[in-house]
Amino acid sequence: MVVIKSNSEIEKMRKAGEITAGALKVAEEAIRIGMTTHELDTIIRKYITSHGAKPSFLGYGGFPASACISINDEVIHGIPGPRKIEDGDIVSVDVGAYINGYHGDSAKTFAVGNVSLEARKLLKSTEESLYIAIEMAKPGVRLGDIGAAIAKHNQDNGFSVVREFVGHGIGKDLHEEPEVPNFGTEGRGLRLQAGMVIAVEPMINMGTAKIRIMPDKWTVKTCDGKVSAHFEHTIAITQNGAVILTRI
Repeated sequence: MVVIKSNSEIEKMRKAGEITAGALKVAEEAIRIGMTTHELDTIIRKYITSHGAKPSFLGYGGFPASACISINDEVIHGIPGPRKIEDGDIVSVDVGAYINGYHGDSAKTFAVGNVSLEARKLLKSTEESLYIAIEMAKPGVRLGDIGAAIAKHNQDNGFSVVREFVGHGIGKDLHEEPEVPNFGTEGRGLRLQAGMVIAVEPMINMGTAKIRIMPDKWTVKTCDGKVSAHFEHTIAITQNGAVILTRI
């Protein structure tokens, strides 16, 4: 069941979104060659808790960290640990904050050091497709229209769309209905309506769309070892269009 939020609920979600956005911002400022993903996760956790919130991901389904930190061919759900960030890496950071009974969720892929032109093109295309989707998101628009637009933009740029993982509704629960795919058929799917709050999150691969889940049961990698990018915002649907709740 899709949960329609009242204006007062959306205002509460603004706070969760603000803290989530701030956590991504401090990650962007802190990330550097030679630091471990555990160190970056610690910085994110301290920021979230210092603002009176809880990391949405910590303990969620047994996830052992406050942020998902995925490097290069890791698509999503990378577990922070001793791995050091190297020159030329692209690093996807996915964070969530829970406060006043509501969650925020946002992700961004960062280019660290001397990143290849092709990888930078992937990041640009993925982020552009997120904002194309947000611009489209208004009452009456179907999820198939949004998914089709995301897929077309990235495929036109020579990239592929992950299909096994999608965006989602969000609110009191981190993952609510509806699913928000990054692919679809125009004119098909659920119609958006005012009061819906969704997380739109293109996950785009440089090579094949095929992915595999690693033995840790969390980390998702591309099957061909080529890099992947991930961008995400939590947005509220209003009569005037989409409002980004996790804008940095």
